[in-house]
Amino acid sequence: MSADRPANALANSNISMSNEAYCASLLREHDRNRWLANLFAPAEHRRALNALYAFNSEIERVRDMVSEPLPGEVRLQWWRDLLEGQARGQISGHPVASELLAAIDRYHLPASALVTLIDAHTHDLYDDLLQSITDLEGYCGETYSSLFRMASLILADGGDPGSADLAGHAGVAYGIACLMKQAARHAARGQIFVPADLVLKHGTAREDLLNGRNTGEMRAMFAELAGVALQHLGTSEQLLSAAPSAIAPAYVGLALVGPLLRRMTRPGFDWFRHEAGLPQWRSQWHLWRFSRRLR
Repeated sequence: MSADRPANALANSNISMSNEAYCASLLREHDRNRWLANLFAPAEHRRALNALYAFNSEIERVRDMVSEPLPGEVRLQWWRDLLEGQARGQISGHPVASELLAAIDRYHLPASALVTLIDAHTHDLYDDLLQSITDLEGYCGETYSSLFRMASLILADGGDPGSADLAGHAGVAYGIACLMKQAARHAARGQIFVPADLVLKHGTAREDLLNGRNTGEMRAMFAELAGVALQHLGTSEQLLSAAPSAIAPAYVGLALVGPLLRRMTRPGFDWFRHEAGLPQWRSQWHLWRFSRRLR
Protein backbone atom coordinates (compact mmCIF):
# COMPACT_ATOMS: atom_id res chain seq x y z
CA MET A 1 0.00 0.00 0.00
CA SER A 2 1.49 3.37 -0.90
CA ALA A 3 0.59 6.85 0.19
CA ASP A 4 -1.01 9.21 -2.27
CA ARG A 5 1.24 12.14 -3.09
CA PRO A 6 -0.38 15.52 -2.47
CA ALA A 7 -2.40 16.04 -5.63
CA ASN A 8 -3.82 19.54 -5.50
CA ALA A 9 -2.93 23.07 -6.49
CA LEU A 10 -0.91 23.55 -3.31
CA ALA A 11 1.58 20.83 -4.09
CA ASN A 12 1.86 21.77 -7.75
CA SER A 13 2.24 25.51 -7.20
CA ASN A 14 5.46 25.39 -5.19
CA ILE A 15 7.51 22.24 -5.35
CA SER A 16 10.12 23.63 -2.96
CA MET A 17 7.57 24.55 -0.28
CA SER A 18 8.67 23.28 3.13
CA ASN A 19 6.61 20.64 4.92
CA GLU A 20 5.71 23.20 7.56
CA ALA A 21 4.52 25.74 5.00
CA TYR A 22 2.62 23.07 3.09
CA CYS A 23 0.58 22.08 6.17
CA ALA A 24 -0.23 25.69 6.95
CA SER A 25 -1.29 26.32 3.35
CA LEU A 26 -3.40 23.16 3.20
CA LEU A 27 -5.14 24.14 6.42
CA ARG A 28 -5.74 27.68 5.19
CA GLU A 29 -7.32 26.29 2.03
CA HIS A 30 -9.47 23.50 3.49
CA ASP A 31 -10.09 24.44 7.14
CA ARG A 32 -9.58 28.18 7.31
CA ASN A 33 -11.28 28.70 10.66
CA ARG A 34 -8.88 26.31 12.39
CA TRP A 35 -5.96 27.98 10.65
CA LEU A 36 -7.17 31.36 11.94
CA ALA A 37 -7.72 29.98 15.44
CA ASN A 38 -4.14 28.65 15.48
CA LEU A 39 -2.86 32.21 15.02
CA PHE A 40 -3.88 32.85 18.63
CA ALA A 41 -1.66 30.02 19.89
CA PRO A 42 1.97 30.57 20.94
CA ALA A 43 4.24 30.60 17.90
CA GLU A 44 6.42 27.78 19.20
CA HIS A 45 3.46 25.36 19.16
CA ARG A 46 1.78 26.55 15.98
CA ARG A 47 3.69 24.21 13.67
CA ALA A 48 2.49 21.12 15.53
CA LEU A 49 -1.08 22.41 15.69
CA ASN A 50 -1.10 23.01 11.95
CA ALA A 51 0.27 19.49 11.39
CA LEU A 52 -2.46 17.99 13.58
CA TYR A 53 -5.26 19.80 11.81
CA ALA A 54 -3.76 19.25 8.36
CA PHE A 55 -3.78 15.53 9.13
CA ASN A 56 -7.42 15.81 10.15
CA SER A 57 -8.22 17.63 6.90
CA GLU A 58 -6.60 14.80 4.94
CA ILE A 59 -8.78 12.26 6.77
CA GLU A 60 -12.02 14.26 6.50
CA ARG A 61 -11.57 14.77 2.74
CA VAL A 62 -11.12 11.08 1.90
CA ARG A 63 -14.83 10.66 1.10
CA ASP A 64 -14.63 13.54 -1.38
CA MET A 65 -11.59 12.05 -3.14
CA VAL A 66 -12.99 8.58 -3.85
CA SER A 67 -15.98 7.32 -5.82
CA GLU A 68 -16.62 4.23 -3.69
CA PRO A 69 -15.71 3.03 -0.19
CA LEU A 70 -12.89 0.58 -0.98
CA PRO A 71 -10.34 3.13 -2.23
CA GLY A 72 -11.23 5.23 0.80
CA GLU A 73 -10.58 2.29 3.10
CA VAL A 74 -7.15 1.89 1.45
CA ARG A 75 -6.27 5.55 2.06
CA LEU A 76 -7.35 5.33 5.70
CA GLN A 77 -5.40 2.12 6.17
CA TRP A 78 -2.22 3.82 4.98
CA TRP A 79 -2.61 6.41 7.72
CA ARG A 80 -3.24 3.66 10.30
CA ASP A 81 -0.08 1.89 9.18
CA LEU A 82 1.83 5.16 9.46
CA LEU A 83 0.68 5.79 13.02
CA GLU A 84 1.33 2.20 14.04
CA GLY A 85 4.91 2.38 12.74
CA GLN A 86 4.45 0.25 9.64
CA ALA A 87 4.85 2.88 6.93
CA ARG A 88 7.58 5.23 8.10
CA GLY A 89 9.79 4.48 5.11
CA GLN A 90 7.07 5.76 2.77
CA ILE A 91 6.64 9.33 4.01
CA SER A 92 9.44 11.20 2.26
CA GLY A 93 7.05 12.71 -0.30
CA HIS A 94 4.17 13.34 2.09
CA PRO A 95 4.62 16.61 4.02
CA VAL A 96 1.58 16.12 6.27
CA ALA A 97 2.74 12.66 7.35
CA SER A 98 6.25 13.96 8.04
CA GLU A 99 4.99 16.89 10.10
CA LEU A 100 2.50 14.76 12.01
CA LEU A 101 5.13 12.20 13.05
CA ALA A 102 7.43 15.02 14.14
CA ALA A 103 4.64 16.47 16.31
CA ILE A 104 3.89 13.05 17.84
CA ASP A 105 7.55 12.60 18.72
CA ARG A 106 8.01 16.15 20.02
CA TYR A 107 4.92 16.23 22.22
CA HIS A 108 4.54 12.52 23.04
CA LEU A 109 1.06 12.46 21.53
CA PRO A 110 -0.83 9.16 21.83
CA ALA A 111 -0.93 7.80 18.30
CA SER A 112 -3.66 5.38 19.37
CA ALA A 113 -6.09 8.30 19.76
CA LEU A 114 -5.39 9.35 16.18
CA VAL A 115 -5.96 5.78 14.99
CA THR A 116 -9.32 5.87 16.79
CA LEU A 117 -10.09 9.11 14.95
CA ILE A 118 -9.35 7.38 11.63
CA ASP A 119 -11.54 4.43 12.61
CA ALA A 120 -14.43 6.76 13.42
CA HIS A 121 -14.10 8.48 10.04
CA THR A 122 -14.55 5.13 8.32
CA HIS A 123 -18.25 5.86 8.87
CA ASP A 124 -17.90 8.78 6.44
CA LEU A 125 -17.25 6.40 3.54
CA TYR A 126 -20.74 4.90 3.78
CA ASP A 127 -24.28 6.27 3.78
CA ASP A 128 -25.47 4.55 6.97
CA LEU A 129 -27.22 6.74 9.52
CA LEU A 130 -25.97 7.00 13.07
CA GLN A 131 -28.78 5.50 15.14
CA SER A 132 -29.05 7.89 18.09
CA ILE A 133 -27.92 11.17 19.60
CA THR A 134 -25.64 9.10 21.81
CA ASP A 135 -24.02 7.60 18.72
CA LEU A 136 -23.54 11.08 17.25
CA GLU A 137 -21.96 12.28 20.49
CA GLY A 138 -19.68 9.24 20.40
CA TYR A 139 -18.68 9.98 16.81
CA CYS A 140 -17.91 13.61 17.67
CA GLY A 141 -16.02 12.47 20.76
CA GLU A 142 -13.72 10.21 18.76
CA THR A 143 -13.12 12.84 16.07
CA TYR A 144 -13.58 16.47 17.11
CA SER A 145 -13.01 15.94 20.84
CA SER A 146 -9.86 13.98 20.12
CA LEU A 147 -8.48 16.96 18.22
CA PHE A 148 -9.18 19.32 21.12
CA ARG A 149 -7.45 16.86 23.43
CA MET A 150 -4.37 16.55 21.19
CA ALA A 151 -4.18 20.34 20.83
CA SER A 152 -4.31 20.68 24.61
CA LEU A 153 -1.40 18.26 24.97
CA ILE A 154 0.60 20.27 22.44
CA LEU A 155 -0.05 23.55 24.23
CA ALA A 156 0.86 21.89 27.55
CA ASP A 157 4.21 21.04 25.92
CA GLY A 158 3.50 17.33 26.04
CA GLY A 159 2.24 17.27 29.61
CA ASP A 160 -1.23 16.21 30.68
CA PRO A 161 -3.33 19.30 31.49
CA GLY A 162 -6.18 17.15 32.82
CA SER A 163 -8.69 18.51 30.34
CA ALA A 164 -10.37 15.34 29.04
CA ASP A 165 -13.89 16.40 30.07
CA LEU A 166 -13.39 19.84 28.57
CA ALA A 167 -12.21 18.35 25.28
CA GLY A 168 -15.14 15.92 25.30
CA HIS A 169 -17.86 18.55 25.61
CA ALA A 170 -16.07 21.03 23.33
CA GLY A 171 -15.71 18.43 20.59
CA VAL A 172 -19.39 17.49 20.63
CA ALA A 173 -20.47 21.14 20.49
CA TYR A 174 -18.01 22.01 17.72
CA GLY A 175 -18.67 18.78 15.84
CA ILE A 176 -22.44 19.10 15.73
CA ALA A 177 -22.15 22.71 14.56
CA CYS A 178 -19.75 21.67 11.80
CA LEU A 179 -21.94 18.76 10.68
CA MET A 180 -25.01 21.00 10.57
CA LYS A 181 -23.04 23.54 8.56
CA GLN A 182 -22.13 20.81 6.05
CA ALA A 183 -25.64 19.31 5.80
CA ALA A 184 -26.16 20.40 2.19
CA ARG A 185 -22.74 19.09 1.12
CA HIS A 186 -23.38 15.76 2.81
CA ALA A 187 -26.83 15.47 1.24
CA ALA A 188 -25.36 16.08 -2.22
CA ARG A 189 -23.26 12.94 -1.82
CA GLY A 190 -26.12 10.89 -0.36
CA GLN A 191 -25.12 11.16 3.29
CA ILE A 192 -27.00 12.23 6.42
CA PHE A 193 -25.37 12.85 9.80
CA VAL A 194 -28.59 13.58 11.69
CA PRO A 195 -29.25 10.54 13.94
CA ALA A 196 -32.01 8.17 12.91
CA ASP A 197 -33.91 8.61 16.18
CA LEU A 198 -34.13 12.37 15.64
CA VAL A 199 -35.21 11.92 12.02
CA LEU A 200 -37.95 9.53 13.18
CA LYS A 201 -39.03 11.72 16.09
CA HIS A 202 -39.69 14.70 13.82
CA GLY A 203 -41.17 12.70 10.95
CA THR A 204 -38.56 13.98 8.53
CA ALA A 205 -38.40 12.08 5.26
CA ARG A 206 -34.96 10.91 4.23
CA GLU A 207 -35.80 12.01 0.69
CA ASP A 208 -36.44 15.57 1.91
CA LEU A 209 -33.00 15.66 3.52
CA LEU A 210 -31.26 14.28 0.45
CA ASN A 211 -33.20 16.38 -2.05
CA GLY A 212 -32.92 19.67 -0.22
CA ARG A 213 -36.56 20.23 0.66
CA ASN A 214 -36.55 22.55 3.68
CA THR A 215 -39.68 21.50 5.60
CA GLY A 216 -41.01 22.58 8.97
CA GLU A 217 -40.22 19.13 10.36
CA MET A 218 -36.64 19.50 9.19
CA ARG A 219 -36.28 22.91 10.85
CA ALA A 220 -37.62 21.50 14.13
CA MET A 221 -35.20 18.58 13.89
CA PHE A 222 -32.20 20.84 13.31
CA ALA A 223 -33.32 23.13 16.14
CA GLU A 224 -33.31 20.19 18.55
CA LEU A 225 -29.90 19.11 17.30
CA ALA A 226 -28.60 22.64 17.85
CA GLY A 227 -29.97 22.49 21.38
CA VAL A 228 -27.83 19.43 22.09
CA ALA A 229 -24.77 21.29 20.81
CA LEU A 230 -25.56 24.35 22.93
CA GLN A 231 -25.78 22.22 26.09
CA HIS A 232 -22.31 20.85 25.44
CA LEU A 233 -21.05 24.33 24.57
CA GLY A 234 -22.28 25.70 27.89
CA THR A 235 -20.58 22.92 29.82
CA SER A 236 -17.33 23.31 27.90
CA GLU A 237 -17.25 27.08 28.55
CA GLN A 238 -17.69 26.45 32.28
CA LEU A 239 -14.87 23.90 32.28
CA LEU A 240 -12.66 26.17 30.18
CA SER A 241 -12.88 28.92 32.79
CA ALA A 242 -11.15 26.58 35.26
CA ALA A 243 -8.65 25.04 32.83
CA PRO A 244 -4.93 25.89 32.76
CA SER A 245 -4.41 29.12 30.84
CA ALA A 246 -1.73 27.51 28.68
CA ILE A 247 -4.25 25.31 26.87
CA ALA A 248 -6.91 28.00 26.36
CA PRO A 249 -5.84 28.77 22.74
CA ALA A 250 -6.84 25.22 21.76
CA TYR A 251 -10.45 26.22 22.38
CA VAL A 252 -10.62 29.55 20.52
CA GLY A 253 -12.61 27.80 17.78
CA LEU A 254 -15.51 27.45 20.21
CA ALA A 255 -16.15 31.13 19.53
CA LEU A 256 -17.83 30.15 16.25
CA VAL A 257 -20.23 27.52 17.60
CA GLY A 258 -22.87 29.83 19.10
CA PRO A 259 -22.97 32.25 16.13
CA LEU A 260 -23.12 29.35 13.66
CA LEU A 261 -25.99 27.67 15.50
CA ARG A 262 -27.93 30.92 15.82
CA ARG A 263 -27.51 31.58 12.10
CA MET A 264 -28.65 28.10 11.11
CA THR A 265 -31.72 28.08 13.37
CA ARG A 266 -33.06 31.54 12.61
CA PRO A 267 -36.55 31.69 11.01
CA GLY A 268 -36.48 31.13 7.27
CA PHE A 269 -32.95 29.74 7.12
CA ASP A 270 -32.57 27.10 4.40
CA TRP A 271 -29.55 24.78 4.64
CA PHE A 272 -29.80 24.01 0.93
CA ARG A 273 -30.08 27.55 -0.42
CA HIS A 274 -28.33 29.77 2.12
CA GLU A 275 -24.64 29.87 3.01
CA ALA A 276 -24.40 28.06 6.35
CA GLY A 277 -21.01 29.45 7.31
CA LEU A 278 -20.30 32.87 8.73
CA PRO A 279 -18.79 35.64 6.61
CA GLN A 280 -15.02 35.55 6.99
CA TRP A 281 -14.79 38.92 8.70
CA ARG A 282 -17.33 37.83 11.30
CA SER A 283 -15.47 34.59 11.97
CA GLN A 284 -12.25 36.52 12.53
CA TRP A 285 -14.01 38.98 14.83
CA HIS A 286 -15.59 36.22 16.95
CA LEU A 287 -12.26 34.40 17.22
CA TRP A 288 -10.45 37.60 18.27
CA ARG A 289 -13.12 38.55 20.79
CA PHE A 290 -13.14 35.06 22.34
CA SER A 291 -9.34 35.02 22.56
CA ARG A 292 -9.43 38.29 24.51
CA ARG A 293 -11.67 36.66 27.09
CA LEU A 294 -9.14 33.88 27.63
CA ARG A 295 -6.27 36.17 28.63
